[in-house]
Amino acid sequence: MDLGISGRRAAVAGASGWLGLASAKALAAAGVHVAICGRDGDRITAAAAAVGHGCIGVVCDVSSSAGGEAFVAAAVDALGGVDILVPNAGGPPPGNFASTPVDLYQSALDLNLLSIVGMCKAAIPAMQERHWGRVIAITSVSVRQPIAGLILSNTARAGVTGFLKTVAREVAADGVTVNTVQPGIHATDRMTRLYGGAPDAASLGIPAGVVGDPDDFGHVVTFLCGEQAKFITGAQLQVDGGAYGGLL
Repeated sequence: MDLGISGRRAAVAGASGWLGLASAKALAAAGVHVAICGRDGDRITAAAAAVGHGCIGVVCDVSSSAGGEAFVAAAVDALGGVDILVPNAGGPPPGNFASTPVDLYQSALDLNLLSIVGMCKAAIPAMQERHWGRVIAITSVSVRQPIAGLILSNTARAGVTGFLKTVAREVAADGVTVNTVQPGIHATDRMTRLYGGAPDAASLGIPAGVVGDPDDFGHVVTFLCGEQAKFITGAQLQVDGGAYGGLL
């Protein structure tokens, strides 16, 4: 399927591996010029080579609003503008209500909420001026159904979902769509750390019977950037193999 986005320019955060990298690869395969970021220079250089299509790697820490703004600025300098923004960052440390001190909440909010606010503030106004733009944030299915032992992630990602839903309604008339994609359990290093080994679909209650493939996830992100998805905005799409059991 031709998504009609060849030649567009995308900034994909947190893309030195896994879901961010898979999204960058899928965008590049659709003809999009991509800039990616990560904190480790060697990893981001290798990731850019894996993406191909002239992908530009930027060493940047997007764990704060300032870091998010800095990445978008670097992507604009490298690409000449940003038409597509994919905010993404790793998750905060695990913990529950009893074990998590209040002081840790601020860093979690910086990482998974305020960094995305910073990226959006830096990228969306120019999209509005051009009357075309896509923001596809990678969050978590925990927004719909909080995950035990991940209270920091549950809290911060719920907040950013509210922010993005509000922004979506404010900028829709300017040709800018804002959506979130909510991954369930995928074959990533974070899932391996959380579950003490390769996640097992059966024991984790995934009806599809398999854990998610990051490459498949990247194609979902890319579809929402396409011209065929121009009437989809303010949506929260879970990609979890049917694990979430709610109606809404």
